[in-house]
Amino acid sequence: MLATLVIGLREGLEATLIVGIIAAFLRRNRAPLAPMWTGVGIAVALSIAVGFGLQAVEQALPQAQQEGMEAVIGIVAVVFVTGMIVWMRTHARHLTRELESSAAEALGRGTAWALAGMAFLAVLKEGFETSVFLLATFQASSDTGLAALGAVVGIAVAVAVGWGIYTGGVRLDLGRFFTGTGVFLVFVAAGLVLTVIRRAHEAGWIVIGQQPTLDLRWLAPNGSVQGALVTGVLGIPPDPRVIEVLGWVLYVVPVLAISLWPRAWRPTPARVPAVRGGIAATLAVAAAVLAIAVPTGGVRVPDAVAVTGDATSATAQVDGASAVLTTTGHGREARVDFPASTHRSVTRAGIAADRWRATRDDGTDGEPASLTLDDLVGIFGRIPVGISPSTNPGPFRATWSVSTTTTLWTAGGGVLDATSDQRSVLTLRGGGLPSARTTSVDRTVFAVPDARVQRTAAAVAAAERRTVELALWKAWLPIALGVAAAVQLALALRDRRRLARPTQHDPVPVPARGPPAGDPTRSTAHAVR
Repeated sequence: MLATLVIGLREGLEATLIVGIIAAFLRRNRAPLAPMWTGVGIAVALSIAVGFGLQAVEQALPQAQQEGMEAVIGIVAVVFVTGMIVWMRTHARHLTRELESSAAEALGRGTAWALAGMAFLAVLKEGFETSVFLLATFQASSDTGLAALGAVVGIAVAVAVGWGIYTGGVRLDLGRFFTGTGVFLVFVAAGLVLTVIRRAHEAGWIVIGQQPTLDLRWLAPNGSVQGALVTGVLGIPPDPRVIEVLGWVLYVVPVLAISLWPRAWRPTPARVPAVRGGIAATLAVAAAVLAIAVPTGGVRVPDAVAVTGDATSATAQVDGASAVLTTTGHGREARVDFPASTHRSVTRAGIAADRWRATRDDGTDGEPASLTLDDLVGIFGRIPVGISPSTNPGPFRATWSVSTTTTLWTAGGGVLDATSDQRSVLTLRGGGLPSARTTSVDRTVFAVPDARVQRTAAAVAAAERRTVELALWKAWLPIALGVAAAVQLALALRDRRRLARPTQHDPVPVPARGPPAGDPTRSTAHAVR
């Protein structure tokens, strides 16, 4: 409730100040006020419609897309509130003069409707910002009813204060007011940054930096005043993640510095390009250091592995989409070539892997052409189903078809798993059988032990997680710092070009007739000095 109250109060007061200054200017110049109030009314209605429209669109979306839309709305809200804080920080001292200059220009066009358009645009801007910011705050709030009540109370107080300033009954130090509320809104917007990052993760947009950092349940227990302040007002969750803490710090530090930096410490216009250049160089160096110093992560899986069965070791050589598997052991060596057509991308032991599979026809060499019942028991461990010793005493004529299927899985540049299975299809005839009987015998030629496969998969999965974690510091944060450095450098070049332009002396302004009693321009100008 407190956050929405301050938002409504500050945004509402900005709008009422602008409307009050324009109204006072119109009254002083004996121009009608009806067009201005028409523009204000239309702007307020459109602002309310924007808020309800965004809410209706969001509710019609599936859950994942709702999270994504909330993230987008939060981003827009953060941009709006940051721009509002920075703009008011630089324009509060001259707000009245700037508005009166624009109003005089509009009135000079010969109609009060130009001023109505000016009021309409000013209120629409503030109203749209308020709608988006309040909607984002409602989405992050645990109690929407209280949040809405706070917004209504804040706007009502703003209207009352604005009317008091207009009539001359209220004198408010607007400089201190906007500075104090600006600092508070910096932390509210920083909480929205946290919410945006979490919503983006829930929408599947951000997967990096999700490691837990602090357990703040002791600081903000559920149902407590601290919990309402920390979680409800400031938007700080009890379990912030790494990327959320990083986003919070990267937002709060520069925006808070802009809000609180003393005017006496500001550099002169001639030194601004050099200061911006220094900031750009510092950011660029920090980005380069992170990109170089942070390790890449990853794990190297050996290309040779011990196997059990007819071989003792298997070695794989991968060349693009093709591979070669060589097995050795017991005085023999075998080689299996896997062409690119046998390659697939699969999941093995819970991780992404490359798989090759090839089947070879081994023919019938070495297999007996005649089998007795005892031979069948030796092969199958029992008499096959469908053969009765009393009616099918044997011997039987045997026809064999033998094939071997070899499968190789690789991950992390080496062998994850490898197996070779032999299938012998046996067809029996004669020996009292009324018709041919077909059965099969399966045998594992070699295989990587399951324990070794699980250990390798666990190591690869851990390395992949670490690589994703390090990408935040090695890639994404340097990119963000690099973009910030480029922006500062561009601003420094712009300021340098402005300083290089020849200046012209402005004409001395003619003193204007003072405003009547109760005019808000008098109290506003006095208050913001």
